[in-house]
Order: sequence, then structure tokens, then C-alpha cells
Amino acid sequence: MHAFDVLGDPVRRRILELLAGGEHASGEIVAVVQREFGITQSAVSQHLKVLRESGFATVRVDGPRRLYAMDAAPLAEVDAWLDRFRAFWTPRLDALATEVARGKKKRGE
Repeated sequence: MHAFDVLGDPVRRRILELLAGGEHASGEIVAVVQREFGITQSAVSQHLKVLRESGFATVRVDGPRRLYAMDAAPLAEVDAWLDRFRAFWTPRLDALATEVARGKKKRGE
């Protein structure tokens, strides 16, 4: 599955946001996703499977628990694709940073 297909789903993006903060037990992930999206445990498990099979997540067994962690390697593909578009927003962000710095200087911060 292509990285953008994986990231195109809001549930999988939310799971990755959770995993970006560190390792989580599957039960913790299910609880958050069920609360926010109202989907079943089975549906969350399917999303976790997609993340594992596409390389975005790893899992390790710790006794009865399955602990998931993010693997950022597939994000390199996304970063490489976005690279050709950075020229459109980088100058604007640099200009914004300059204006913010000027504002702080005027206020004496």
C-alpha cells in the first residue's frame, strides 16, 4: 500500500499521532480511537494491521500485551514527494518569521 493511501485515512493518521508520542498498548489505542471515532475494536485492529503491514508501525509482545510503536521510515517517501513543493511555502514561512521577529523587537521582547 502506498504511503498516501495509508495516511489518507483519518483513523490511521490519529493512531500515528498517538504512536508519535511513544509506544502504546493496543488497548490504549483502541480506547482512544473508539472514543474519538466510534468504531469497533475489530475495526481498530484492522487499522493497526494496515499500519504494521505498510511499515508505519511495529509491534512487540510483552506478556499478554501488544505494544505498538511508530516506524518513521515510510515517512521518508512522503517527505521526498513533498520536497518538490517546499519552494511554494518556504519563502512565505521565512517572511512570516521575519515579521514575527520585527513585531517582537518593536515590543521590546
